[in-house]
Amino acid sequence: MLSIGKLSEAAGVKVPTIRYYEQIGLLPEAERSTGNQRLYGKAAQERLAFIRHSRDLGFTLDAIRELLSLSDKPEQSCAAADDIARRQLHSVKLRIARLVALQSELERMVVQCGHGKVSDCRVIEVLSNHAHCSHDHMSVAD
Repeated sequence: MLSIGKLSEAAGVKVPTIRYYEQIGLLPEAERSTGNQRLYGKAAQERLAFIRHSRDLGFTLDAIRELLSLSDKPEQSCAAADDIARRQLHSVKLRIARLVALQSELERMVVQCGHGKVSDCRVIEVLSNHAHCSHDHMSVAD
C-alpha cells in the first residue's frame, strides 16, 4: 500500500490532483490507515496512471470518466472507446489547423515589420485590427 505522497511520486501526479480525482469520482476513495492516512493499492496506481496518460493525450475529464467506465467492463465492445478516441483525434486535428494558421499569421506579421518606430510597426497595427490578418485564427485559444 502506498501513501498519497508515494503514489504522487510513482505516478507523477501532484497530491492535490489525486485528492481532486477522488473528490470527483475518477479515483475511488482511498482506504485509511489507523492514523487516518490515505492508502492506495496497485489498482489505484494503475487507474491514476491511466488518468494521467489520458490527460497527457488531451482527453477531457468527462471523456476519461467514460473510458474508465468502459475499462471497468472489459467484456463490452470497444466501439465506444474507439468513438471517444476518434472525437479526441478530430479535436486535435482542428487545434493543429488553427495553430498552423496562427503560426502563419505571426510569421507574416514579423516579416512585414519594418523594424522602425512603433508608430509604423506592422505587429502593433495587425494586433490593433483583426481585419489586417490574412487568416481567421480567432478561436485558437479555445
